[in-house]
Order: sequence, then structure tokens, then C-alpha cells
Amino acid sequence: MIIGAGQTGPSLAVSLANSGWRVGLAERKHVGGSCVNFGCTPTKAVIASARAAQLARRAAEFGLRIPSVEVDFPAVLARAREIVLKSRHGLETWLSGTANLTLLRGHARFEGRDADAFRLRVGEEPVTAAQVVLDTGTRSLIPPIPGLDELDFLDAENWLDRAELPGRLVMIGGGSIGLEMAQFYRRLGSDVVVIEGTGQIGGHEDADVASALQQLLAAEGIEFRLNMQVTRVEPANGRISVRLQNEAVEATHLFVATGRRPNTDDLGLETVGVNRSKHGFVEVDSRLATNVKGVWAAGDIRGGPMFTHTAWDDYRILQSQLAGDGSRTTERIVPYAVFTDPELGRVGLTERAAREAGRKIKTARFDMRRNGKAVEISETAGFIKVVVDAETDRLLGAAVLANDGAELVHSYIDVMNAGAPYQVIRDAIHIHPTLAEAVQSAVSALD
Repeated sequence: MIIGAGQTGPSLAVSLANSGWRVGLAERKHVGGSCVNFGCTPTKAVIASARAAQLARRAAEFGLRIPSVEVDFPAVLARAREIVLKSRHGLETWLSGTANLTLLRGHARFEGRDADAFRLRVGEEPVTAAQVVLDTGTRSLIPPIPGLDELDFLDAENWLDRAELPGRLVMIGGGSIGLEMAQFYRRLGSDVVVIEGTGQIGGHEDADVASALQQLLAAEGIEFRLNMQVTRVEPANGRISVRLQNEAVEATHLFVATGRRPNTDDLGLETVGVNRSKHGFVEVDSRLATNVKGVWAAGDIRGGPMFTHTAWDDYRILQSQLAGDGSRTTERIVPYAVFTDPELGRVGLTERAAREAGRKIKTARFDMRRNGKAVEISETAGFIKVVVDAETDRLLGAAVLANDGAELVHSYIDVMNAGAPYQVIRDAIHIHPTLAEAVQSAVSALD
């Protein structure tokens, strides 16, 4: 039994079913999880619309005349919803056409165990299983801000259903979700203020990277309030008043992007003794096994890096553990990206983390304005920063803040997975003119 049809569940279910296992896949709402239904798929779709609008406004840079740009906000959301429905339908067709696999609709939870079998219930249907995989994902973590529970606010789950373009939006949270959505709304016409409780946006990044990204977003008109805590929110003359320590910011709409919490509070885990952390995440080892033999956890509910690609790789780990040679574990390199424009592609250690770990390092930086292709396509914002072990010449990490940064960073990801020194990239021949030449230029600067 697999509980949850997010990024781990469907691929694992099909793989095991094709290996001869009898598999039940339980989903209480929509297959595809957060990525397909309100995360990766629709957000990248609307971000593409926002980029098209921004490029149209920049037409004069390319010798073109576009007198005005008119935004049809409901149409932008409708396009995203159509892509979501197609993705969801494709998954449902794939699952329903797989032998040995039963898709069960309804909320699933443990009810106990009998000898080597676990007793569960999916909706009203009793089910027994020898192995159970938990893949129930996360939901928005809503902070206990006074007055917030009395307001109708936006969050990562409901934004796609709100057809009104905010006139003035306050974004609480300066992480990846907050920054991506802030730029999206700003480019389509909203005034946007980002409130972040710490001293920098993108808290996991080096200060120089975070500062550069903030400057790029500020240049588009996004306002920032750093080191600020929201003390209260309340209605005010048909608008929303967001109170900080020393000022009040007015808005027509409020978006809360302050983290994620695991969907583990109604799974009946206590009936079989599965351990959870103080924040509710299921505790697992490097094989994704819980403390209860036969119960596994995958995706965001086990904590750690919460990305679609890690959840998908969790399927490969579990397939290896359940039906393979058991060699795959969570000992892996996990990259990620912030899909602002320009994008921030990231892998490995930051300079700050490497120094805090006591590593002997070399760093180098290459500005995108020095790359020929970037100049030719008028995308010179950002830079590439690499961190290398000074003793082994192996890449420890990289930050690619650039047009298509989420694509360019893969050169570094692959070399790091190969355990090869940075000279492999330096000594290769890259096509000219390409943005990928900047990937080479950055490591060449180490010399």
C-alpha cells in the first residue's frame, strides 16, 4: 500500500506492479501531489506568462515597438489550470492502465496491525498490506499571526483559484515560493511588498548571491522589508493592514509563504508506533525506512530537502530497497533552483557553509555581462560563483544566477556526481556563442 500519489507514489506503484507486486495506491484528492496541482506545474506556467509580458515591455531593447502590454489575468490562470488538468489526466491514465495496481480514492490511515500485516482503511474500505509507503506531502505552514485566521489570504495551495489580480500584494516570506510568486504578480501588474523576518532573502544562500537577487527584483519595483516581523493583520477600510514592529503596510491582498508542514497528523501513525519529529516529520534512515519494519516514508513528509526531484528519486531508493539490490540510499547530491528571472540554479555547499565546515577552498566568480551570448540576447544580469576544494580540485558547490540558471547548473551537478575535478569543465570545448561558455569561464577563473 502506498499512501499518497505525489511524485514518489505513482512511479513506485507502477514499477512494483510491473515487477509482479500487488499494489494499492491511495489518494484522497488529486493524483500528482503538490507539484502537478498547485506547485511546479502551474507556477512555472504562470511565470512563463509573466516573462512574456516582461519581454514585451523590453521590446525597444531589441529594436521593436510594442505600444502597450495588456494582461488578461484570468486567461493566464486558465492556461495554467489547463496544463494541470492535462498532467493530472495523463497520470490517471497511466495508473489505470497498469496491471496489478489499484488506485483507491479516499483518505487512508492505519488502524493497527495483525502479525506481519498492517490494517488500514481507505475511506470506508478496509485494506491489509505487508509493506506501507507514506507519501502524503506537506501543506502551507501558517504562522500564529494575530488576526490572520479572520482574513481570506493567499497561499501555495489556493492561489490558482483566485482570479483577481491583486492591486497591492504583501508577501510574508522571502524564500523561494515567496520570491517566485512576488515576481509573477509584480510583472502582471501588482504592487508587491515582500516581508522577511531575517536579514536576507533566500536564507540558505551566500549573502552576495541573495543581495544580487534582491537588487534585481527591486529594480522591477518589488519592495522589501527585511528583519521585520508581522505583529498583526486586520481589515482596514476595505483593505488589509499588515502591522510590523515600526510601521503598517496596507495591501489589497496577502500571500503567506512561511514554510511547509507535513501531512502526518491524521494517518493513524500512533496505532503502529511510527516515530515523528517534534515538527511532525516522519523519521527515516538513509534507506527511507521508519522505526517500524515494513513502513517507509518518501517525499516531503520525511523532512530534509523538499523538492519534486528528491521525491522522485525517493521512488528509485524505495524500488531498490523493496525489489532491487538495496544499493540506493539518500547519500546523494541534491541540487535545486529558485525560478525567478533570472533563475538561481544551486548545487552543493555555499561558500559560507564550506568555510563553517572548516574546508580549505578556492572560489571564483564570473559576471554574465562578460558572456557573449548573454550580451547578444540582452540577458546580462547575474553571475556564476563556484566553490572548489583547494586540496582535491573537486567542486563543492555552485550558484548560477543567470538566464536559464536552472539549466546551466547541471554541468556542475554532473561533474560533482562523477567526482571529477573542475579541470574537466575547464579543458572541454564549449560551443560558441552559448551561455554555457560562462560555466566554463567561471571555473577557468579559479586559475
